[in-house]
Amino acid sequence: MADLSTLSALNAAVLSDTLDSLGLMRQAMKPFMRPLDDALQLVGRARTGLYMPVYAQPAAGENPYEVEIALVDDLQPGDVVVLACDGPSERIAPWGELLSTACVARGAAGCVTDGLVRDVRQIREMRFPVFCGGIGPLDTKGRARMVERDVPVQCGGVAVHPGELVFGDVDGVVVIPREAEAEVVQRALEKVAGENQSRDALRRGEKLGDVFRRLGIL
Repeated sequence: MADLSTLSALNAAVLSDTLDSLGLMRQAMKPFMRPLDDALQLVGRARTGLYMPVYAQPAAGENPYEVEIALVDDLQPGDVVVLACDGPSERIAPWGELLSTACVARGAAGCVTDGLVRDVRQIREMRFPVFCGGIGPLDTKGRARMVERDVPVQCGGVAVHPGELVFGDVDGVVVIPREAEAEVVQRALEKVAGENQSRDALRRGEKLGDVFRRLGIL
């Protein structure tokens, strides 16, 4: 199992390239998945929630947030909430300020959802990493409900299993399958070291073709 602290030296592009090199070419979420704050990096393990649309207000006394509350209250340090809404959804906004506040208190690493996010200013102020399919003011009540948690889901076009590594930065979100985790992280760290050598050579004025022939990195 990878040491998550080592992933801070990586980026989504390098991880995507490394996954590609292993034949895992469907691990990057679709381009509509964007961060609320371009400066923040997201690294952690997936805790998943599956949403379905609804078209009526809940019955009197019914708690429409029961499953998502249970998920958030069970979060551990380093967990990433991954909410699948079959997005980009125009009417499902499962994430906002209060859920983010609860996550920060529990040491969670961030949230990824292909639904909408609201309370954006407040979330940005707390510097909590959130990646989403869009922004909107809608409440999920009467529009959607989390029906299962900690199950395999499809989010942003990528299959996500509970416990898998999730990495996000300004370039996007990638998911690393558990069976390939150690090899992907090791190869990605080696690629970063090679890119650093290439960058230094280019800054010295070496030609791009010469650097590529020598190091094989572009």
